[in-house]
Amino acid sequence: MKVYYISGLGADETVFQFLKIKNASPVFLNWIEPLKNESLEAYAIRFKNEYIPGNGVIIGLSFGGMLATEIAKKFPGILAILVSSVKVKSEFPVTFGWGKYFPVYKWAPEKLQKWVMQHLSSLFGADTPATKKIYQKIIEKSDMAFTNWALGSMIHWKNKISPVNSINIHGTADKIIPHKNVNWDYEIKGGSHLMIINEAEEISILINRIIEGKYNNNKS
Repeated sequence: MKVYYISGLGADETVFQFLKIKNASPVFLNWIEPLKNESLEAYAIRFKNEYIPGNGVIIGLSFGGMLATEIAKKFPGILAILVSSVKVKSEFPVTFGWGKYFPVYKWAPEKLQKWVMQHLSSLFGADTPATKKIYQKIIEKSDMAFTNWALGSMIHWKNKISPVNSINIHGTADKIIPHKNVNWDYEIKGGSHLMIINEAEEISILINRIIEGKYNNNKS
């Protein structure tokens, strides 16, 4: 069985390195070049057609989870597992919408953007030497042109549909997308935005249960 991984902005397959998914052949997907003024919805379908020939399991982290949501909406045979992400626009914090009116990401030079991001490691949950090292590498390798397009597409995303073939795993200590905003299916106690690294063992157990059809959410 193939499991397709879509990382968050600036990240690559290294963020998934601690997951242990049984009986699965991992396929780590790279970004494709966005078209001019392309919406997140349109990009997601092109992305699916480029990399995923049929049905299967997608594990999407953060921005990758939004892509997985859009793919799941159009392809009911897909199982989308979102980690540290959102299914609908309303799950973003209100402050995120300010980007429509103050698009600082469009104005700031690349070096300044990366400098700022490098100093926000604790906000993302990179609070150990290992996670800080991974986080710094993510920022260093970030393609800021793609990141700026992605930020714009997220800000203007209007999705209100939560696909039934998607499952959202969210951390209670996520400071980027607050836990209280999200209609999660499964919560990770103390999980930050980068819990895919810090809480990989617990998340791996959960994902294996989901794929095996033994999933039970913990909202009770």
